[in-house]
Amino acid sequence: MTGKKNKNLVSRPPVVVVLGHVDHGKSSILSAIKDFKIIEKEAGGITQHIGAYQIEHQGKKITFIDTPGHEAFSAMRSRGAQVADTAILVVGADEGVKTQTKEAISHIKKAQIPMIVAINKMDKPEANPEKVKRELSDQNILVESMGGKVPLVELSAKTGKGIPDLLELILLVAEMEDLKGDISKPAEGVVIESYLDSFRGPTATLILQNGVLKKGNIIGTSSAFGKIKIMEDFQGVPIKEGFPSMPVIVLGFENVPGVGEQFKVFSDIETAKKIFEKPAEPVPGVLVVESDKKVLNLILKVDVLGSIEAIEEVLKDLPQEKVILRILKKAVGDINESDVKLAKGAKAVIIGFRVKTNPIAKGLALKEKIKIMTFDVIYELAQAVRQVLGKRLEFETVRNDLGKVKILAIFRTEKNRQIIGGKVIEGKIKRGALLEVYRDEEKVGKGKVVELQRDKKSIEELAKGAECGILYEGDVRIEEGDILGVYTEERKKGEL
Repeated sequence: MTGKKNKNLVSRPPVVVVLGHVDHGKSSILSAIKDFKIIEKEAGGITQHIGAYQIEHQGKKITFIDTPGHEAFSAMRSRGAQVADTAILVVGADEGVKTQTKEAISHIKKAQIPMIVAINKMDKPEANPEKVKRELSDQNILVESMGGKVPLVELSAKTGKGIPDLLELILLVAEMEDLKGDISKPAEGVVIESYLDSFRGPTATLILQNGVLKKGNIIGTSSAFGKIKIMEDFQGVPIKEGFPSMPVIVLGFENVPGVGEQFKVFSDIETAKKIFEKPAEPVPGVLVVESDKKVLNLILKVDVLGSIEAIEEVLKDLPQEKVILRILKKAVGDINESDVKLAKGAKAVIIGFRVKTNPIAKGLALKEKIKIMTFDVIYELAQAVRQVLGKRLEFETVRNDLGKVKILAIFRTEKNRQIIGGKVIEGKIKRGALLEVYRDEEKVGKGKVVELQRDKKSIEELAKGAECGILYEGDVRIEEGDILGVYTEERKKGEL
């Protein structure tokens, strides 16, 4: 806008995403910030069902997204949803930069949003913030105290020290960004979390970007429509209106919308359906696979839709050059009898994330020998799937070259056997080893060391420089001057 100000543009609170390594204390920081417990103990960083919270500091509001980590954040971004304004990178003062920290940094850079580094666990005796700063600089994250531009705060979620500093930094960054929302637009924003509540039906947590959301509005995403029957704030308190940057819990969707989908308000359901035409669902299990590749079929049952996004992101990174990973079914809810029946027909493994297996399904799985694996932490799930992928690999024959022998004499020749004398000129020779016969540097045949002797005594192996007698068995007659390439072969499980 140039020349005149848009009166409909209002300042809005910053929306903050907290990312970092799985056990560096993302959720404990959020708990400390909000002064009430959300999670007793973090197990992989997923807070069930809500997904976003709002607090007030110095009279100003801040919205925090509690996603299942950088995977879900990335999944939302991949759908074109600019979810957050600022990212807090949490790094443990005791452990420093880990693999998942690096992944989080990569996602923040791709999102092109300001970053604040929070070094947590400063209460620990082994805390070493200077080491963390150096490790961050190796990742091209230069904090202010080292001459860079990235603000940093040292804190302890356990004692609460440094939490006010973090909040002040967030507000300072937000002030510099001058965040605005247009309240004259029809309400629009992003689905942060969604699930099927057994009592209340399809439930979604939304973050508004523009407009004012009201009870009774017709709302639509690319996969779900409905009329808002109930609207609550993040604490479950009924509200009549929602404003930009505010997390709002909404009931009234006809089915559960997808996490990361963008929503809009429409004048009526018909208009919404015309704009958001639902694409046809792919037929489960239809996948063209090259004949030399194996397939691992999975059935994925999770607690909330946001978990599916996160798990798919992690599984996508597993090596699939030799074994293809195929998710036949992904759904919210406990593992049931129909999942086991599908697994039996498709020879699939059932993976559960923060769900239970009902007793009938458990009994049937035992009877049909169907593998069910359940997890609370995404990275443990990914590790287990990697192991299952590995078990699907064929055995490979691995060759180990041992040495070379030069033939000095031929003592006796029979049908396919010879007694020969030679000298080990490289490496070693072993009884039972395989041989390749080279004549004038050309391979002419192959065979085996049936017996190995030195001074007419049987011996297991001989090293370079030793002379030996060999009982050879093979497909070619050996001559004086030939070079024998000695090697062994073993069958090993292939690697992914």
